Amino acid sequence: MNESAAGSGQSGLGPRGSLVMSLTLTLLLGMLSLLVMFPAAEHLRSLKGGERADATLHTSGSCMIGQCRVEFEADGRTVVADLPTGSGGKQSVGATVTVRYQADDPQVVAREEDVGGGGAALFAWMSAGAALLFLVLSAVAAVFLARQRRKAAAGTGAAG
Repeated sequence: MNESAAGSGQSGLGPRGSLVMSLTLTLLLGMLSLLVMFPAAEHLRSLKGGERADATLHTSGSCMIGQCRVEFEADGRTVVADLPTGSGGKQSVGATVTVRYQADDPQVVAREEDVGGGGAALFAWMSAGAALLFLVLSAVAAVFLARQRRKAAAGTGAAG
């Protein structure tokens, strides 16, 4: 590393790269919040009045991203259904959970503890807050870039 690069205090990313990175993160976190987590919270809330059943955790995984399945009885038949994105809890296969499901479509199911939408709503607000943070960082980077350009233009005009 040469001394002029070390003394300049610049990171490898630079202000333009910072701006692009912040705007990209803003967009991704905003989309996660608006297109995934808020709808997931609403979906969970829609099951509040659903039919109630005792279920067994059939497949475990990351329930928050929708990788858990439950098995339960609905209208005399066995149903294996995916828990929706935004489901909480960390339980092992075979654990008993209470679920709520739509009477006309038992594949639409959620854990009873999740039908308030709390975990998904919290994650939605957290990702929205992070998106706002990166939006503010983008604004700061844009102001820094504009000042840097103005200073460079003033320096070039005075020297010429």
